[in-house]
Amino acid sequence: MTIAKLFKFDYLWHNQQWLSPAYVGLHSDGHILSISETAPTSALAAEYVAGIAVPGFQNAHSHAFQYAMAGLAETHPAGVQDDFWTWREAMYQCALSVDPDSLQAIATMLYTEMLRHGYTHVAEFHYLHHDKNGKPYAHLAELGLRHLEAAKTSGIGITLIPVFYQQGGFNTAPQPRQKRFISRTCEDYLKLLDATKESVSHYSNARLGYSVHSLRAVKTEDIKETYNTIGNRYPFHIHVAEQLKEVEDCLHSTKQRPVSWLLNNLPVNRNFHLVHATHLNDDEVKGIAKTKANVVLCPSTEGNLGDGIFRMRDYLAQNGNWSIGTDSHIGLNPLAEFRMIDYRQRLLSHLRNTFDGDGAEQMYTTALLNGRAAMGLPTEPLAVKEPFNVVVYNRNSPLLQCTGKEKLWPTLVYATDASHLAGTIVKGTWVVKEQKHVYQGSILHNFTQAILSIKNRGI
Repeated sequence: MTIAKLFKFDYLWHNQQWLSPAYVGLHSDGHILSISETAPTSALAAEYVAGIAVPGFQNAHSHAFQYAMAGLAETHPAGVQDDFWTWREAMYQCALSVDPDSLQAIATMLYTEMLRHGYTHVAEFHYLHHDKNGKPYAHLAELGLRHLEAAKTSGIGITLIPVFYQQGGFNTAPQPRQKRFISRTCEDYLKLLDATKESVSHYSNARLGYSVHSLRAVKTEDIKETYNTIGNRYPFHIHVAEQLKEVEDCLHSTKQRPVSWLLNNLPVNRNFHLVHATHLNDDEVKGIAKTKANVVLCPSTEGNLGDGIFRMRDYLAQNGNWSIGTDSHIGLNPLAEFRMIDYRQRLLSHLRNTFDGDGAEQMYTTALLNGRAAMGLPTEPLAVKEPFNVVVYNRNSPLLQCTGKEKLWPTLVYATDASHLAGTIVKGTWVVKEQKHVYQGSILHNFTQAILSIKNRGI
């Protein structure tokens, strides 16, 4: 095939090494034809980018509608014990306030911001299914479709994960505030999944996953039936052991801890993506690692909600798989998520070596490869025929311009922020450049109108 576009970068991370310089030849559709340190024999002039390019980050856990309430649950009246369970009440109010149009505008703005921070694919853990009265839309996947449209407009890749949410807690009927989430039976959920699958099929940059919200939100027999029906056809995502109360309630209801129940009742494997897994005992740490399942960590949200601290040191000792997500979107910088993971372990251990060797490179590579698994994407992000999706850091920023390749990863992860980004390329095209999305004006206008319509931010 003939190269239609040619990039030249100062550095490109490819096959676990830095190429410098790096020439990337692309097909007209933005898929990769060649990557080399040598310019191809082509008369085509290269677009030179004074930058450091790395495959785009993978956001393995998102609730898009919650972006509308970011920062709004941070006032704590004296004498009130504010925790995850009280935060949920604010989340329910937000969930009940959006309509399809406002949801689409919020998700589009959010995905634009993800791209600005370097994420090029998102797993949308989607449980807002019905209208404000709790009735299914004529198109069962109407709100899922709005996420697909938001992803298309912004340019981000999406793995849409419709969520099975059945009850309000262990052996507890759903609350009225949860009425937009509910699939009452496994059959109802499978119909929703089929409708979502059909919608996804019409979008070139979209994939399908499936999910049970949590052990508390679906009857255990229906969790088994759901998995036994679908199996490993799509990535399987589930919240698990996020809160101590959840662990206690699970023990009371099932006589087992949440992760122990999963390990004892389902064939947990590489296709399982366990979100949070905050509260684990020794056997559960070893059990998850042994199955090769992936833990999806959301450090900004977990810190914001007071969930607790994942046992990363112990998990690393077992060679466990993990990735990252932004969950409630209180933070959107993937480098900040990495730093929080590491620094929390340093504070607990009073040691600086959470990781052996180059921890920055390890965190990036681990989150990238396991994040791609969570999306249902091929393992290698920059393989020939794959879309060219990268985030580019400005080589001319003060520290990066005088840093050699051996020190690039620790400088990027520990001493860089979003202001150092030159932009984000999706399918060979700049979608964000100099901190602005190509459609920033219209996306921001629609978002502002949506927020004004739901009247939750005080203006």
